[in-house]
Amino acid sequence: MSQEADRIPVVVGVGDVVSGSAGAAADPVEPMELVLRAVRAALDDSGTSALGAAVDAIHAVRTTSWNYDDLPALIAARLGASAPTRSTSTIGGHHPARLMDRVGHDIAAGRSSVALVVGGETQASVRALTKAGRDPVELGWAVAPGGPPTFAPDDLGSAEMQRAGILAPVQIYPLFDRARADRLGLRPSESLTASAELYSRFSAVAARYPVAWSPVERSPDDIAGVDASNRAVSDCYPLAMNAMPFVDQAAAVLVCSLAAARAAGVDEDRIVYLWGGAGASDAPDIMARSTFDHSPALRAAVRTTLAAAGVAGADLTFVDAYSCFPVVPLLLMDELGLSSDATPTVLGGHSFFGGPLSSYSLHAVAESTRLLRQSRGGRAPAIAMVHANGGYLTHQHTILLSTDPHEAGYVGNPDAVSVSAIAVPVTHGHSGRAIVETATVMFGRGGEPEQALVIARTPEGDRIAGRTGADAAAALHRVVTDRDVSPVGLTIDVVDEGGNLDITLDSIMANGRGVRA
Repeated sequence: MSQEADRIPVVVGVGDVVSGSAGAAADPVEPMELVLRAVRAALDDSGTSALGAAVDAIHAVRTTSWNYDDLPALIAARLGASAPTRSTSTIGGHHPARLMDRVGHDIAAGRSSVALVVGGETQASVRALTKAGRDPVELGWAVAPGGPPTFAPDDLGSAEMQRAGILAPVQIYPLFDRARADRLGLRPSESLTASAELYSRFSAVAARYPVAWSPVERSPDDIAGVDASNRAVSDCYPLAMNAMPFVDQAAAVLVCSLAAARAAGVDEDRIVYLWGGAGASDAPDIMARSTFDHSPALRAAVRTTLAAAGVAGADLTFVDAYSCFPVVPLLLMDELGLSSDATPTVLGGHSFFGGPLSSYSLHAVAESTRLLRQSRGGRAPAIAMVHANGGYLTHQHTILLSTDPHEAGYVGNPDAVSVSAIAVPVTHGHSGRAIVETATVMFGRGGEPEQALVIARTPEGDRIAGRTGADAAAALHRVVTDRDVSPVGLTIDVVDEGGNLDITLDSIMANGRGVRA
């Protein structure tokens, strides 16, 4: 074996599994058990029985539906592998790509030969058991320590985000969507249509995927239209454009050195090369961000990944964009220069494939591997990009996989760079004029506007943020829907009292466009 083969990371086995589906519940299953099914599927997929006991590293994406002190140790014990290197990530959808990069880096550095990256959630099972008043421990679920995970106050968002009442993904991603659409000159109706058409194409992919949670193709009208089964969540996104976390899904990826793969007898047609990737992180506090109309972290991760590999967006055969909400794949499409009718998914997205929280992109690695195996023999290598997003466009990581080895071997870097700009100053208690940076209207379950979330700048350039009452939300909704006017750039009169915004909409001016609420 050459030293080079010892240091080239390759994917040799993938497994992803589902238990039940939307509207068709299965028996409750513990996350660890579902992850183990995925691990066994990945080992079987390699075509050899020689690698399971040889695993020297197991890296787990943190499970949110049940609490484990050391999930990798439990998996190692079931496999009969020593796996002296073990880690569990924090919560965040970027971790599958980051952990794949970490494994590739460790193999290239000679610190590992055979590794597993695993992740899974059974939030559907947990919800069903909770509704039935049953304790998972009584079913034999692990008590190590068991129970739901705990969260620190900072996990819920910064002090400024908490003051503004802008904390949840369903609140925050529409703010980015609205700002991006305005940057591109799209009216609200045009932006909604583009998102619905994109997600319709995503649903068609999910409809063909064997472990998708909701494998039903939907039309753009089905996705954009608000009705009893597709209620309004925000004015940007009805329910069908929001991630579906209540799923039972797990995935596992077996990575080893090329030398270890050949020594174990893995067939060449099973081998996919892990070129590596890059990550970048923005300020966790969205109130400190320099912009809402794009993601500097996404831009940095993608550009660094492509530059290190010496390829361009046009060279990619397959792309899977993280897709908790439409703005995320749309931003990736912007950065890669993809056409507006592109379909950057191999799974079908969080709304249709399913959103197993932090581990979604591990399923994308699994399916990208399968697609690459089927794409050999072309003049140029087939290349897949898996994009993973954590936080609120906070942490970004992208990796490249290919049918062929890269001439430079592993070209990734698992360590993210910071792209945080100088924090925008936030002011409290402002009373007077302000210019809206971005805003969205949130709806109650009854379908009526409940509150508007507004981020704006004072004449001095300071940022104010908060939520309005229902009347102002309804008025802003009329501006956005009846007049098809973006709230971005509107001049408002506002009084901020502890994050509660009293906004006067009697005479809104938007770049010279008078709008009366």
